[in-house]
Amino acid sequence: MEADTIKTSQGDLVISFLGHGSLMMTYVGKTIHIDPVSSEADYAKLPKADIIFITHEHYDHLDLKAVNSIKTAATKIVGTSEVASQIPGIVVMKNGNRQTVDGLQIEAVPAYNIVNMQAPGKPFHPKGVGNGYIVTFGDKRLYIAGDTENTSEMKKLRNIDIAFLPMNLPYTMTPEMVADAAKEFKPTILYPYHYGETDTAKLVALLKDEKGIEVRIRKMQ
Repeated sequence: MEADTIKTSQGDLVISFLGHGSLMMTYVGKTIHIDPVSSEADYAKLPKADIIFITHEHYDHLDLKAVNSIKTAATKIVGTSEVASQIPGIVVMKNGNRQTVDGLQIEAVPAYNIVNMQAPGKPFHPKGVGNGYIVTFGDKRLYIAGDTENTSEMKKLRNIDIAFLPMNLPYTMTPEMVADAAKEFKPTILYPYHYGETDTAKLVALLKDEKGIEVRIRKMQ
């Protein structure tokens, strides 16, 4: 399992790359899981979660088996109202909400399609349903975009230190869309994730002249 360590003012944030949209993070003694899905890891062998973030209700982001493997009576689960219909008692966040959960400041960012449709007028991810999350770890702001395109709300973000942006057609973004958004909100570190068969070298090439953005490629297909 690949992992990167990010220094923050409150201690190390360790990001483990499980695959697709699934991540695990440790920070000041807390274990945080994002979109846990059984096909990406053996969750029975992973640390129990203090917090679980779920971006939306699709099967490759919400997997009850994986959630049940890592949750305890004390685990806080943050998700959308659609997620809450499958996991009662969670912390529900709507687009634009801000909350503090277990000492972490969280902001829910809209996640939706603009051009990619499963049928005319039927986007894969309709506006107002899915979340991305900005989570503050000490002096670092980390943005997990969920399944989305390069929306106006994403482009208006500022002071993002680490960003995870999805890059697979037809559901989310092309490398060009990711680059377009990144040039606007300028994350210090950019991880493409959820990228399937997309050629990550295209994104690296598109952003090679952006001095303030470090593109990091990890195995997140």
